[in-house]
Amino acid sequence: MTAQSGAADVAVRATAIVDANAALEGPLLPILHDLQDEFGCVPEEAVPVIANRLNLSRAEVHGVVSFYPDFHHSPSGRHVLKVCRAEACQSMGGEKIADRVRSALGIDWHETTPDGAVTLEPVYCLGLCSCAPAAMLDGEVTGRLDETRLAPLLDEARR
Repeated sequence: MTAQSGAADVAVRATAIVDANAALEGPLLPILHDLQDEFGCVPEEAVPVIANRLNLSRAEVHGVVSFYPDFHHSPSGRHVLKVCRAEACQSMGGEKIADRVRSALGIDWHETTPDGAVTLEPVYCLGLCSCAPAAMLDGEVTGRLDETRLAPLLDEARR
């Protein structure tokens, strides 16, 4: 598949997603969620399609995509590990946990391991402040992280 045919395929699929959601009140977020589900990201090629169909500027669409941390322009790994960086987690040893995670995976924030297994993302509160420090792997939250609880979490993420 050439880059041009890939972009055309994205545009066709994005158009179908936009059309399926266009009648909703405030359709942009549902469209972005559906694109993220379909492609694992919001492809750059979809932005002009969304803008044209919803009568928005490309800058407006890009602004929404870049504002929300769960939307990405490139696909994530098979697993997404989010480590809380908020104050409560920091005060309970979160920085040490974050350093250990980055070291164990060999990547930094917003990066994916070379094998595509794990994307590492910072998050600024998982709502588990009383169980700090906390992380979330593929939507499942783990609190009271320490070396003992972190090891199985990292093993699962690497699968």
